[in-house]
Amino acid sequence: MFTQLFDRLVASVDCCPWTGHGRGLGSMKSAAPKARPLYLYSPEERRRRDASPWTMVQGILAPVQFFVFMVSLGLVLHFLISGRGLEAATISVLVKTACLYTIMITGAIWEYEVFGQYLFAPAFFWEDVFSFLVIGLHTAYVVVLVTGAASPHTQMLIALAAYVSYVINATQFMMKLRAARLEKPSRASVGHMG
Repeated sequence: MFTQLFDRLVASVDCCPWTGHGRGLGSMKSAAPKARPLYLYSPEERRRRDASPWTMVQGILAPVQFFVFMVSLGLVLHFLISGRGLEAATISVLVKTACLYTIMITGAIWEYEVFGQYLFAPAFFWEDVFSFLVIGLHTAYVVVLVTGAASPHTQMLIALAAYVSYVINATQFMMKLRAARLEKPSRASVGHMG
């Protein structure tokens, strides 16, 4: 029941450019790179994805980063509300930022192994674009922290903005994973036809 509810919720906001995976953009033109076929992975890309050790690395790092994010979000909010716990909140944001850099670097390696380019492969173009906003905000937090250019309260507000962008980006990737999962049965049935 939860899965059906989640699928309906995602489908209602799904703007995946591949019309086989949600509503798609229809006749809307976009600045994205040249259009790909209706599936997320070609058979060769799927084979490379399944064979890559970086697929497992990403599968482990993503939930670890989410767990760190949840703990850190609680600490940041605690500081913003109470004014206490600055050191713990600061350490947690730095750990979250390190997790983000790690998943970004290993994700670029994964993207190269699967699609032949480190970033902005057509299948993950918009996710990669938004990832740079996420990285930019996390990096801005570190710069402001190290330089002392802003008060602790402002630093934590920057961290909070970084976390909002992270949630949006994580949602993009979850929608893409859903699209990849949904394409598998339809591709198998197409294979039986031809």
